[in-house]
Amino acid sequence: MTAQGIYKITENFEKEVAKYTGAPFCVALDNGSNALFLALKYINIEGLEIEIPSHTYPSVPCEIIHAGGAPKFVKSSKYLKGAYQLKPTPVWDSALRFTHNMYIPGAYMCLSFTGPYKHLKLSKGGGILTDNKKAYQWFKKARFSGRREKSYHEDDLDTLGWNFYMMPEIAARGLLFMKQFYTVEANPRPLPQKDKEVPYPDLSKFEIYTGGK
Repeated sequence: MTAQGIYKITENFEKEVAKYTGAPFCVALDNGSNALFLALKYINIEGLEIEIPSHTYPSVPCEIIHAGGAPKFVKSSKYLKGAYQLKPTPVWDSALRFTHNMYIPGAYMCLSFTGPYKHLKLSKGGGILTDNKKAYQWFKKARFSGRREKSYHEDDLDTLGWNFYMMPEIAARGLLFMKQFYTVEANPRPLPQKDKEVPYPDLSKFEIYTGGK
């Protein structure tokens, strides 16, 4: 298989996720935490306070801090369900939501396919849903060490990036597993999925995220 063929596998998976969720574009990554980081870096949250639930997954405040912002915890239930907005940004943590036509116009919805509580269980993986073509193009290069999907010997490297690319073998598994979200018939219909609900610790109690405030 050529290098272009390998990249095509991940691209085909992205198209299937975009089609199911109703998003114009999807960029696949190695995990949902890095999806949040890239989305926050793209909109530039340097020096901003970002509101998130006090009970959420630990990587969320980590990625806010790594992207240059500061988490502001809002008191919440121990149980987190579905998707929530990282206010006041258009970034959404959608780790516990994956359903037909879920995309919110104008949003950067960050998906997670990692762990036992997710709808699409790929051992490890994530993605960003967007309708912003410029952002989509930046995400594609930023997640691949600044590279385009071609040999780096032939690439005109012009972007600083990170090593967040979804491996083709995981994308191939994702293509197979996407079938579970459709009916089994000649003309498959998409099946809606209920939001997941998961208990998380109160992260506002940890000084590492609050700076002692």
